[in-house]
Amino acid sequence: MPRIFASIDIGSNAVRLLFSNVYATNRQIISEKATLVRIPVRLGLDVFQTGSISDHRMGLLIRTLQAFKLLMDVYQPVAFRACATAAMREADNQKEVLRRIRKRTGMDIEVIDGHEEARLISTCNSSRPVEESPWHLYVDVGGGSTEITLFHGTSIMASESFRIGTIRLLTNHIGKPEWNTMKEWIKFWIPADEPVICFGSGGNINKIVKLFGNQAESSITRKRLSVAYEELLTLPVEERKSRYGMREDRADVIVPAAEIFLRLMKWAGIKEVIAPKFGLADGLAIAQYEAYAKQNGLPLPVEGDRVVQIT
Repeated sequence: MPRIFASIDIGSNAVRLLFSNVYATNRQIISEKATLVRIPVRLGLDVFQTGSISDHRMGLLIRTLQAFKLLMDVYQPVAFRACATAAMREADNQKEVLRRIRKRTGMDIEVIDGHEEARLISTCNSSRPVEESPWHLYVDVGGGSTEITLFHGTSIMASESFRIGTIRLLTNHIGKPEWNTMKEWIKFWIPADEPVICFGSGGNINKIVKLFGNQAESSITRKRLSVAYEELLTLPVEERKSRYGMREDRADVIVPAAEIFLRLMKWAGIKEVIAPKFGLADGLAIAQYEAYAKQNGLPLPVEGDRVVQIT
C-alpha cells in the first residue's frame, strides 16, 4: 500500500518540496513522485559572497516553508523530513535562521554534511539497471557543493563532498585548489582500467539532457555535452531564456553546471552521463520509508538485493 512522504530540500539555489508515494515489493522500493514544488530562494548568492543569509532571503525562505507547511496540511503525509545543505552549512547566522524558521513554521531543519547528502542521494542507486560494469559513479551538482559517490556493486567504495557548485562558480568563488582537490580524488578513486557508469543528478543536467542529449536513454555523451556547453556559453542569459524556455534561475547556472560535469568526466575518463531525475529529496523519501517500515513492522527488501525505482 503506497504511503505519502514529504521531503524538503533547502539547497543553495532552490528550495524543493516533494510529495512521494512510496511502497515496497519483494525486491523493490518504489517511489512515485506525486507533486514537486521548487522555489528559487538562492541562499547561496548571499552566503558565498557575504558569509550570511540576508534578512531578505531569510524572509523568502520562511514564507516558502510556511507555504510548504500549508501544502503538507492538505496532503497529510505519514512523515516529513526537511534538510538543508551547503549554503545553510556555511552561513554565519545559521543558528538564528533555524531559530526563526522553527518559531514561524514549527519545523526543525536538519543541516546535513556533504557525506550525509551524498549517502542520501546514493540510496537511489538502482533507478536504472545498468549491467555493463559493476562500477557506478553518482554525481550531484548543486549550487554550493558537488557530491560524488563511487559504488562497486552495492558497496560504497568512496564518497566525498566538494566545495564546488554552480552558484560558487557563477560568483567566482572557486579557485584552483578546489578544482585540484576534486581532480586528485577522482584520479585516486576512479579505476582507470575498467568502465565506470556515471549517473548525474540535479536540475541542470536534466535540462541539458532534455535539450541536447538522448531523451529516450536520459543520457548525454561528453562530446555532445561539450558542444552544448560551448553553445550555451556564447549566449547571454536573456537569449538562453528565450531560445530554450528557461527560467532565469536556470539560465544563469546551467553553464557552470556543464563545466563542472565536463571537468569531472574528463578527469574520470567517462564518456557518457545518465540523468535519471533523482536527487536529495528522492533520497529523503526512500530513507523515510525505510525508517517507517522498520517502526511499523512492514517488510523491506533484503539490502543486497534491493532495487530502488524512482518514477
